[in-house]
Amino acid sequence: MAAPLRRSLPSLGRALLTPAPARMLSAEASDALVEIKPGEIGMVSGIPEEHLRRKVLIYSPARTASQQGSGKVGRWKINFLSTQKWENPLMGWTSTGDPYANVGEAGLTFDSAESAKAFAEKHGWNYVVRKRHAPLLRPKAYAENFKWRGPPKAEQA
Repeated sequence: MAAPLRRSLPSLGRALLTPAPARMLSAEASDALVEIKPGEIGMVSGIPEEHLRRKVLIYSPARTASQQGSGKVGRWKINFLSTQKWENPLMGWTSTGDPYANVGEAGLTFDSAESAKAFAEKHGWNYVVRKRHAPLLRPKAYAENFKWRGPPKAEQA
């Protein structure tokens, strides 16, 4: 099929089969880019208007009690502040009309606080950043578990 096309229209066939110059592609690509202003992403997302101006909390979660390593420590999350909830009278389940109710804990994780802030600004959300809690670790030896600390003190009631 390509051979008859090349024979009938030699210049068109060569033009279609040869790659375009790089500078033409970059000029066309720059014309196609659209600048997105802060807060415009939420306008096209389909979320109701009352949920576009939300207040979110940006925080770095603490290490879980059973966690020893540092694999999941240091990430930043976005959590939406809770809105109205009610109990379903038929089943007793908790219901909500919030489209963001189940998003925060597992869905929005970032490597830095700056990237989480940029994401919130891009979606038009007001945000509050909670500082990372640095645990106070004092070096202890295993022998301190068995150290004599004197007789137990009597509790005063």
